[in-house]
Amino acid sequence: MTKDHGKQIKDDAKYEALRRQGESKEKAARIANSTGASRRGGGASRLEKRTKSELLGEAKKIGITGTHKMNKSRLIDAIRNH
Repeated sequence: MTKDHGKQIKDDAKYEALRRQGESKEKAARIANSTGASRRGGGASRLEKRTKSELLGEAKKIGITGTHKMNKSRLIDAIRNH
């Protein structure tokens, strides 16, 4: 049985599974709260198909700094490895 993490976590089961796999609390919460978190496969577009300004917005949302100096491929790497 999954623990209820309150309103701040949308998908408690996914959050707990990610924590068991060793993900940080921040990353597990971000993934569990993402749009379509309860759907298999998600609906996010591939990062390569997004514009640089869209990638900058995503990087800002997840707390990556120094992004304006990065080119598109470095932004994609930073987002994927955050």
